[in-house]
Amino acid sequence: MLYEGLFIFPEALDEEGLDQAIAKVKEELEKLGGSIESTTRMGKKTFARPLKKQRAGLYVVMMLNIDGTKIDTFKQRLKLTTNVFRHQLVQSDGVVEEVAQEA
Repeated sequence: MLYEGLFIFPEALDEEGLDQAIAKVKEELEKLGGSIESTTRMGKKTFARPLKKQRAGLYVVMMLNIDGTKIDTFKQRLKLTTNVFRHQLVQSDGVVEEVAQEA
């Protein structure tokens, strides 16, 4: 199944640190038999209010291909083994790709 994931990494990461953090997310996904279809770096964004003493984060959107029964396990692994500050995963129905192709 295709999922769209929004990942927020700590703003303290430099470019190399962000590369390593994304690689770690990919590694955890591949352990569960999934893959990353695409990655879009959206840059640093300031939060509306501080969260856990953080004022901003580095936003990355990834299109993930993973079995729907393993998504909860993937979320748990993100919390334990990666440098992800926050994440949100939603099931993609292909509408995003169709709009992108039409434009």
